[in-house]
Amino acid sequence: MTADTNNFGDTFSGSLAGPTGLVIILLLVVGLILLIRNMNSHLRRLPERFQYESPEPAAPPGPDAPEEPTDAK
Repeated sequence: MTADTNNFGDTFSGSLAGPTGLVIILLLVVGLILLIRNMNSHLRRLPERFQYESPEPAAPPGPDAPEEPTDAK
């Protein structure tokens, strides 16, 4: 046996990895495009600005404040 030949077997029989990888990549690209389009349509429906109501500060409990019931187990 000479150094010029390789003995790795037949590399072309049943070669399905290349086309399978291409199909998977194309499916991922199509899914990404659909997700981007869906997100853009959702973003277009949002109002330009949201109106926030400022929460009223909670008053500290005074001596006449009702106590919260505690469940003793």
